[in-house]
Amino acid sequence: MYRFLLTRQWVILTLLGLVLIPTMIELGFWQFHRHEHRVEQNELISRNLDAPPVPVTELTSPGHTVPRSDYWRTVTATGTFDTEHEVVVRRRTSDDDRIGVHVLTPLDLKDGGTVLVNRGWVPAAPNQTAYPDVPPAPKGEVTVTGRLKADETTGSSGIKDLAGLPDRQVMLINSEQQSQLLSRTVLGGYVEQTEPAPSGDLPEQIARPDDSSIGPHMAYAVQWWLFVAAVPAGWIILVRREKRDREQAAAEATAAGTAETAEEPAPASA
Repeated sequence: MYRFLLTRQWVILTLLGLVLIPTMIELGFWQFHRHEHRVEQNELISRNLDAPPVPVTELTSPGHTVPRSDYWRTVTATGTFDTEHEVVVRRRTSDDDRIGVHVLTPLDLKDGGTVLVNRGWVPAAPNQTAYPDVPPAPKGEVTVTGRLKADETTGSSGIKDLAGLPDRQVMLINSEQQSQLLSRTVLGGYVEQTEPAPSGDLPEQIARPDDSSIGPHMAYAVQWWLFVAAVPAGWIILVRREKRDREQAAAEATAAGTAETAEEPAPASA
């Protein structure tokens, strides 16, 4: 009664199940690894945000690539804002998903050197070629506290670095690019300002990164692995149903044949 498993339909169905099982196992582990990465990143964010502030020059220098282990470290920088060379970073969103720009202002350090400071978000100008209305940075010497971030690249951010932009507008926060524009050395990475707070509502400072949500990846992993168990279970159910249907059809055919034989007239006697 199981010869039907050798039919083309059942061979294809069985092979499909055999392909789906390892595929779904792999997808489950992919989601599980994403969960582990998210948990690891949350721990890194919490650890670095809770670490005591250090001078920015202790963690970066001109041409330095900020390692992942130093992302979000709280740093301080004392100097004077160079508002003449301030630029805005296009296509950035606020906390409530409004499109605008980030304000990127060089800070000339008291002890020498320059570091880029992301002062926060402001609305874009109505005309994309115009420079937006940006509240001025504090004058005189100021001590900035913020989160250390790595330079943005197209590869790391997914943002295309467009050419031919209006004056003082950029797509990426990149210390090497700004160093060329400023014609002086700039510390690698940049500082995401948290203090001092702006005197008004703008620039809107960037919110603290989320270090509490682990996302749905573990649930997705478990879901894929449950699908793995469902494939052979479903295959067995279908096989039993097919066997039962075939047995029932065979029994009905036998019963019908017996009834026809019983209904045939007896041969006439001589």
